Amino acid sequence: MNTFLTSMHSGLRWIVLLLLIYSIANAIIRRNTYEKKDRLLYMFTMVSMHIQLLIGLVLYYFISLKVQFIDGWMKVKLYRFYGLEHVVGMLIAIALVTIGHIASKKQIESSTKHKRILVWYSIGLILVLAFIPWPFRTVLGGHWY
Repeated sequence: MNTFLTSMHSGLRWIVLLLLIYSIANAIIRRNTYEKKDRLLYMFTMVSMHIQLLIGLVLYYFISLKVQFIDGWMKVKLYRFYGLEHVVGMLIAIALVTIGHIASKKQIESSTKHKRILVWYSIGLILVLAFIPWPFRTVLGGHWY
């Protein structure tokens, strides 16, 4: 179960990243028109992040061996990253994307809707990129997939 959920969580990261990048590009390109397909893209991006959050929370609370709340866990880089930094960083990123989605829905003008998405989703993307356990961060044990 651990391997399956970890692989799913790791694989879904690429879909979330692509959707975030596509949403940001869409907000830049389609600045003056806002259609149903734009709304669905932005909503699907937000929903995919929430699904990723649910999988991550199951791993965090029940399954992952990388989350260990033992004595001195904050001194161990691996446990600190997965037990605190990764979770908090991603929660903030998901909250920002959600705020951006809600803020864009409340706007009337197309350009303002896209501007809200551009700002909030971009900040969310930066945080997501910062808190992914990339393979080049060798101590964290991250993988490309």
